Amino acid sequence: MAEQALTRIELEGIPRIQSGKVRELFDLGDRLLLVATDRISAFDIVLGEGIPHKGEILTGLSEFWFRETETICPNHFQQHSTTRWPRTLENYEKQLRNRAMIVRKTKPLPIECVVRGYLAGSGWKDYRRTGKVCGLKLPAGLQMSAELPRPLFTPATKAATGHDENISFEQASRLIGEDLANRVKQLSLRLYDHARDLARKRQIIIADTKFEFGLIDGELLLIDEALTPDSSRFWPAADWSPGRPQESFDKQFIRDYLESSDWNKVPPAPRLPREIIEQTCSRYQEAYRIFTGKPFSPG
Repeated sequence: MAEQALTRIELEGIPRIQSGKVRELFDLGDRLLLVATDRISAFDIVLGEGIPHKGEILTGLSEFWFRETETICPNHFQQHSTTRWPRTLENYEKQLRNRAMIVRKTKPLPIECVVRGYLAGSGWKDYRRTGKVCGLKLPAGLQMSAELPRPLFTPATKAATGHDENISFEQASRLIGEDLANRVKQLSLRLYDHARDLARKRQIIIADTKFEFGLIDGELLLIDEALTPDSSRFWPAADWSPGRPQESFDKQFIRDYLESSDWNKVPPAPRLPREIIEQTCSRYQEAYRIFTGKPFSPG
């Protein structure tokens, strides 16, 4: 019997603050409960089928990266182990196990902080059309999947539903202020550099990723998720070759499947075949194994 994906979380008596594309956010008073479901989105649309254990993998990888990068930037992570959680959550331990974390309350910034180290996705499409990526001029003649001369900071708007949009640094500065925009730019580039170097030791290329930040009394914290297959492109270094699409350990596999269909990217999305779900699950588990150094074990 096929494993079931957990696509909806109900916690009776605990106020739900927000339901995003993947995560559910609940109010615990002075803190928040962040729960990663098995939902998956593509082209900013939540698909009808989930990926079994995906939420557990995203939570485990985020915790790994939060600990790995906390000397560069503090983060909102406080607790993962359900053994030390408030008594109000005791009845939900089974459905929350390994897919939820208690985090500090912050004021999230209204932008996503994208860092691109390689030419892929919307960056590649933009470059082919304009010779630039999000308004940043690049040398002529670069190929698909090529490593960029230096990583680029390319912010975007945040959308709980609908399409995120790439914006310029100047637009980001108008949204959050120039000083804060410069701070998140420098932090994002430092975080990417650190993660890229660690990934290279594990024979993985982080082609691009996105970070989100929040404020507590003027202090910047890394929030939401960090360097997961949902928020990043992970390529096996041994197979990397510019000029073509790359094999990946992320949701590009699902994007490629949907691109091969006749779907017009307007809801509802087509159903995912069982083999696509299983292969996506396998790729996410492999990303977890490579970065954490241990095989994924369902909760």
